[in-house]
Parts: sequence; structure tokens; C-alpha cells
Amino acid sequence: MTRDSDAPEAYADLLARVERIANVGNASGLLSWDQQVMMPEGGTPARSRQLSALSAVQHDLLTDEELGESLADLEGVDLTPDQSAVVREIRREHERAVRVPTALVERISSVASETLPVWREARKDDDFDAFAPRLETLVELKREYAEHIDPNRDPYEVLFEEYEPCLPLHHAEEILTQLKETISPLVAEIRASDADLTTDAFTGTYDTDRQEELVREALTTLGYPWEHGRLDVSDHPFSMGTTFDARVTTRFDEEHPVDALLSTIHEFGHATYTLGLPEDAYGTPLGEARDLSVHESQSRLWENHVGRSAAFWDRFLPTVVDHFPQAEGVSVRDAYETVNQVHEDNLIRVEADELTYHLHIVLRFEIERDLVRGDLDVAEVPAVWNDKMEEYLGVRPDTDAEGCLQDIHWSHGNFGYFPTYSLGSAMAAQLYAAADGEIGGLDAHVRAGEFDPLHDWLTENVHRHGKRYETNELVRQATGEDFTADYFVDYATEKYGDLYDA
Repeated sequence: MTRDSDAPEAYADLLARVERIANVGNASGLLSWDQQVMMPEGGTPARSRQLSALSAVQHDLLTDEELGESLADLEGVDLTPDQSAVVREIRREHERAVRVPTALVERISSVASETLPVWREARKDDDFDAFAPRLETLVELKREYAEHIDPNRDPYEVLFEEYEPCLPLHHAEEILTQLKETISPLVAEIRASDADLTTDAFTGTYDTDRQEELVREALTTLGYPWEHGRLDVSDHPFSMGTTFDARVTTRFDEEHPVDALLSTIHEFGHATYTLGLPEDAYGTPLGEARDLSVHESQSRLWENHVGRSAAFWDRFLPTVVDHFPQAEGVSVRDAYETVNQVHEDNLIRVEADELTYHLHIVLRFEIERDLVRGDLDVAEVPAVWNDKMEEYLGVRPDTDAEGCLQDIHWSHGNFGYFPTYSLGSAMAAQLYAAADGEIGGLDAHVRAGEFDPLHDWLTENVHRHGKRYETNELVRQATGEDFTADYFVDYATEKYGDLYDA
């Protein structure tokens, strides 16, 4: 047992070890970013080995006996609240990691890296059979991973904790069920409605170079600090980085300029969270984001509560017209209705409307859960996917490229990730309501192009805490209430009821 007088030295030793782990992980993240953005196609064999080696190094550092001894030395020691939070987070990661062989971690990383280009080609060629063997291998490897951590628990629950360790899976399922039970009948009412919305305010062809200029201006308008980030193009939009360097990517379609704009605003939300983490806590859990549900709350808040708002379009529509004169004559109401329409042929998740998006998530959650539990074979995925699309969204994909091959996540082996998108949306509504209640008149600020009040509130109540609090406690600290989907239900019901007289 370490004496309290020795605690500062023991804690400092722990932090030094943890910072090395964080730096290896961040270096791995940059290599992954490069693979998805800039690396030539032929670089995959070397990159898979590089990422595999780094994952093994990170795992070895996390499972090192001396790290375990440092944690043991701090048992029962009187620590500050921040120190206790750091030790709690490191202990959780260490105790999970020591149960998994380094060779398995290395194998998963290598297979995932090699699978990425296979997925790209399979999606391009609409060839699920080319991707299926890789997917099957990743499912088997992740089942093995979960079994090492806890052979007596549901393997999907174990994998879900990789992305959301602080919320029980049953809590996530309750929220997903509440969203599904709210959204499904609301969508039925909307489709039965005879409301005459503008849905084609931005029809036509929009040059992708000009689109890039537009989304760059949007990032500047929202307050993205270019000295700490960059914008690039990738097959699947994402954000990655640290509090010093948080990069975003997007993708462009000549016929759908709004998709790129909203996608970029979404990734801005991720990046601004990362950049809002305390610099002096870099390399420790207090300088890391509180897992993916909270991360998604930030992206969905900026994308939906800001980017899809009438106030934002009142502010930003003139900028759109400056870049694309063909949008001259589009009114703010036209733009607002177009970006918030509920699509009838809603096939692609990242292009989905705000409402039916969650039915996409429920579908993916159910499929990956059954895959990991062994209740569904990989070969059955296309048919099950298409059946669920027809049942939940009233549309059936004609190809696997617009069906089960559309998302990148399974090619990374990221099973358990998808629920965090809907959890984040629910959390975003709760956080935005609290921010509006404290700041007052957020719509007026957005309309005036004043984004600092919202950004500062989020930094003060969410970003700066890192992993100081577990998820529910962070939400309680920020809003005064436990995490609930009620605010999203109220928000969605009111917003879409108004739009569609539903």
C-alpha cells in the first residue's frame, strides 16, 4: 500500500505511462486518417502492418505489469476528484486490456486495415460476396475479443462498452426503443399528410469545387480554427485528432449540395468538441472526449439544432447564393423546408433526414447485435437488411451498394458503434434545451451569426470536463437531469408536426 505521502510520485508515474499510451494511439489515428484521405491505394500492405504494430505497442503499454502496479499503489489513497477520475478511467481500460492477448489485438488491427480497400471495391462493384469473407473474419475476431474480456456476458454488450462504457446497454436499448416507437408513427402521419412542403429548393448541378469553397466558408462562419485543423475529402466523412489538431473530412455530390454542407457542419461539431478539451490535460483521460455518445451529441447538435434551423438559413442563405447564383430566389422558408423534408426513398444513412435517420440506426443495431451474438449469418445480411429497410422505412434497396455495403464501420470491425449516433441525437436535444434555457434566445444569436455563446456554453459544460464525469453524470451536471430521450421526442414531435401538420 502506498502511503499518502508517496501518492504524488505514484500518480505522476501513472500519468507518464498513460501519456505514452495516448501518444501511440494518436499517432495511429493520424496513420488511419492518412489511409482514408491521402495514402495511395498501393500503400495498404505496409499501412496495415504499421497500424497493427502500433496497436500492439499501445496494448502492451496498457497491459504492462508496472502500470497495474501503479494502479494498485493508488488503491485507498486520498486523491483529488480529478485524480480519482483519471485513475478510474485508466483502471477500466487496463482491466479490460489485460484480458486480451496482444496477438489478437494486432490481428484485428491488421485485418481491419486490409479490409478497408476490400470494402471500397465491394461497394463500388456492388459485390457483397467479395466483402463477406472479410466481414465474417472480423465478426469472429471480435467475438473472440469479447470472450476474452468476459466469457459469461453477452458479447455484443461487451463490444458496446468499447464505445460507450458508462451507459448500460439496456439504457441504450430503452432509448432506441423510445425513438423507434415515437418516430415510426410520426413518419406514418407525415406520409399521410397533404402538407405542401418545398422539397426542391436546391435542384440542379452544383460544381464540387464551389461546394468546397462554400463549406469552408461555413466552417469559418461557425468558428473553426484553421490553424488547428484542415478539411479534406474522404469516402466516408469523419473527424479525427487532438485538442491541438482536429481535422474534418466531407464528400461532395454535384446534385446534392446540402448533403456536403450538413455533413461538414456535423464533423465541425466533432472537431469543436475535440478542440475544446483542456490542453493542459493532453495525454490523460481529462484531455479526452467522454466516449462516442457525447461526441455524437456535439455533431448532431451542430448539424440539426443549428444547421437545419430556420435561423441558420436566414443567416447563411445569402452566402449560398453568393457561391451559387442559381439559388437566387430561394426563400429562407424554402431552404428550411428542403433541408428538413422527410424523404420517401430514404436509402442512405448519411443522406437521411433527421427523423428517419434513427430507423437506419435501429436497423444496423439489430443486425450487428445478431451477427455478434451468432443469431445471424453473414451471408444473410443483405436479405435481412433489405427486409428491415422495407419494414422500417418503406423502401427496398435495389443494390447492396445502397444497402448493406454503404457504411464503413463494419470494415473497421466497429461493432457496437451505431447506437451511439441515436444516443447522441437524444443527448443533443437535451443539451441544446439546457443551453437555450441558460443563454436565452439562441435562435436570435444564430440568426445574427453569433455562435460564440453556444460554443462557450458547450465548452464550459461539456468539452472542458474530458472524462471527469461518466456519461449520465456529465449530462446531469450540464442540464440538471439524468440522460433521457424525452427532449428529443418533444423536439421532433413539435418540429415535424409543425412542418407537416402531423
